[in-house]
Amino acid sequence: QVKLVESGGGLVQPGESLRLSCAASGSIFAGNSMGWYRQAPGAVRELVAEMSYGGNSNYAESVKGRFTVSRDDAKNTVDLQMDSLKSEDTAVYYCNVRQWVTGVQFDYWGQGTQVTVSS
Repeated sequence: QVKLVESGGGLVQPGESLRLSCAASGSIFAGNSMGWYRQAPGAVRELVAEMSYGGNSNYAESVKGRFTVSRDDAKNTVDLQMDSLKSEDTAVYYCNVRQWVTGVQFDYWGQGTQVTVSS
């Protein structure tokens, strides 16, 4: 089993920055993908950013150039630096670890952390 603990959400004004952190523990295997999703009220959960074990990253178009995902495999952590925040970035952000065992995909989720961007 994998446990994910997130931190760093909060209330900020438009244009400000926040950094989210997620620490993973348990059965973490090499080759996984780590990243962040978000879900706004009334919307579906969507990918924000993810990074493969090899360091390749993938971002939602809406956050490219503003958000940066990073991971530390020695510590099993994944961070999301969010700059130039906009009101439309308001959502609950979820940490995700995706790994494969004998070809079967497993997704693990954190409890979510609220990010509110408002003046």
